[in-house]
Amino acid sequence: MVDLQGGLIFPRFVDAHTHIDKGHIAPRAPNPDGTHTSARMTVASDRQRNWHADDVRRRMDFSLRCAYAHGTGALRTHIDSMAPQADISWPVFAETREAWRERIALQAVALFPVPLALDDEPQFRTLTDTVVRHGGVMGGLTFLGEPPDDKLAAAIDRVVAAAAAHGLDLDFHVDESNSPYACTLELVADAALRHRFSGKILAGHCCSLSLMEGADSARVMAKLGEARITVVSLPMCNMYLQDRGHDRTPRWRGVAPLHELDAIGVDVLVASDNTRDPFHAYGDLDMLEVWREATKILHLDHSSRPWKRLLGPAPARAIREPAAGLIAAGQSADLVLTRARDAIELIARPQADRAVIVRGACIDTTPPDYRELDPLMGRT
Repeated sequence: MVDLQGGLIFPRFVDAHTHIDKGHIAPRAPNPDGTHTSARMTVASDRQRNWHADDVRRRMDFSLRCAYAHGTGALRTHIDSMAPQADISWPVFAETREAWRERIALQAVALFPVPLALDDEPQFRTLTDTVVRHGGVMGGLTFLGEPPDDKLAAAIDRVVAAAAAHGLDLDFHVDESNSPYACTLELVADAALRHRFSGKILAGHCCSLSLMEGADSARVMAKLGEARITVVSLPMCNMYLQDRGHDRTPRWRGVAPLHELDAIGVDVLVASDNTRDPFHAYGDLDMLEVWREATKILHLDHSSRPWKRLLGPAPARAIREPAAGLIAAGQSADLVLTRARDAIELIARPQADRAVIVRGACIDTTPPDYRELDPLMGRT
């Protein structure tokens, strides 16, 4: 029996956008200047040197133990899927998914530069087969710094077509930048509409959408609604990366315009993204932390919209986990119990004393000790 004395109760959380294959490499691969470019280069170097099966497996398991302790019941991760890493990470993910089957529902998305679909057709076919074989989601990174052109549009079209042909859902990394060239979200919507894509589509980041104005913004957001694309903002990671400069105070938040999108009926989410890696040096896969920070960063307070749905019901629906994110008669008792009695109390403290109930029983909510990873980090 847990007496909360009027505390708020939530369904176990759903984290719709993470990177547990990258998680916790920051001690051995720190970002030298905090920029997005350096993050990509640092991860690429660490991946080449260290991402063998045991390394990936142990970091994935550590990440999931963090998420589980904080109350997560379903989680989607993106997996770096360029050869040869795909042949290492996807089998490890499959093992991990099975090992965690009774604790967290897991999904995986293939992450790769979208131009691969045209530049290396054999590798793209092999990757598509891998995603199908493991029951995954097709993904891709649409913006790599260059202005979009016909080739990029054709590559996005190829990825959407492949997903449609194999009955796969889609989950893209889109326009994670304040560059004026970061405008590929419309290309994704156009491809989805052209193929009459019937699956689920998530578009993560969409940072530059908040910099669009007037007719351009209205046109793109209307297409998102027509194509039924869900926008996932990653507020903690994007505030860490975006608008960063040496000895310069950032001027913008790097988040998508969730209020405007929600107002016109476009589904929106927030999620953890990266944790303790070069893309985001902090975080612990705690969706309550994500929602707390999102409330302040995105001004979700003083709003008539029920933003608490972003903790469970909305992401559960977006990633097809109908048994997650709900409290209902006949459902398993999967709950997060807090002593906070209202939203202000909930946000004011990290709720470290929360109770997590899985299938009717309280679990140990102690996160794993970082020292467990010392052998992987080169620490003695």
